[in-house]
Amino acid sequence: MDYFEYKEGVLFAESVALEEVAKRFGTPTYVYSRATLTRHFKAFDDAFSGMPHLVCYAVKANSNLAVLQVLAKLGAGFDIVSGGELDRVLRAGGNPSRVVFSGIGKTESEIRQALTAGIHCFNVESENELLRLETVAKSMNKVAPVALRVNPDVDPKTHPYISTGLKENKFGVSMESAVGLYQQAQASPHLKPTGVGCHIGSQLLDIQPFMDALDRLLALVDELKALGIEVEHVDVGGGLGVPYSNENAPSPATLANAVKNKLSDRNVQVLLEPGRAIAGNAGVLLTRVDAIKKTGFKTFCIVDAAMNDLLRPSLYQAFHNIVPVRP
Repeated sequence: MDYFEYKEGVLFAESVALEEVAKRFGTPTYVYSRATLTRHFKAFDDAFSGMPHLVCYAVKANSNLAVLQVLAKLGAGFDIVSGGELDRVLRAGGNPSRVVFSGIGKTESEIRQALTAGIHCFNVESENELLRLETVAKSMNKVAPVALRVNPDVDPKTHPYISTGLKENKFGVSMESAVGLYQQAQASPHLKPTGVGCHIGSQLLDIQPFMDALDRLLALVDELKALGIEVEHVDVGGGLGVPYSNENAPSPATLANAVKNKLSDRNVQVLLEPGRAIAGNAGVLLTRVDAIKKTGFKTFCIVDAAMNDLLRPSLYQAFHNIVPVRP
């Protein structure tokens, strides 16, 4: 649910008329709803109440500083994929101890930045990255908290461009190599295995792939425990879908109930990394029609926004609803 609605024939964002925003600030411009961001974050945070959990907003979904400030004030954690995103989170007032660092291309300087800030965990995606993290941590005389992002080879049943949990994808480490890497981390005085996680894709409209992936994570947790390696958290990733047209997306409560059932007898913290499901319909791109162009085959509306302002339709034929400020 969002806070964009018509009042007396004019589209409003909460209590502000969008035509007034256009007059004051011009177009194109983005307009975000604090109330919508708050509602959606709380939907996740409240759904997982009753068990240790950390909701880490995926900054890649929308890294606008004002958006991050709203979430930081709500006590959100953050899932980042770069030093630039970490800098934005800190500038927005985010707590570094509630930050997880994902992504396959962490540089030495970014690792140093994150270790200095004191983040919650590094989500490691390869053996090379683990060795790099150990080297940097040793040079700083620090211990880096580590969770391996495991690739569970689960089909998320989403668009192939945003599928990340299959064995042919570039993300994560294989289930077969995970145990050896955990043993390697456990043996290092500068690495501390604290969790295990995965992220199988985005815009997921079915809970079952989440559960299939979680089953494989928990089997790994049990195998590690038998070897004397006990993790503190299980990261189920993000990717819960949202309705763009007629999709039937699961609610955060549906996901939480399914996860709770799997973890009811385990003493672990749950981490999750929603992005789209928090920010997806919390904003609008306000643009103005400048001209109408007719060809022999089609009529085009020429607007003052472009594909750089809304890239998803051009990337993979994504649908975004278009509505007039005054119908």
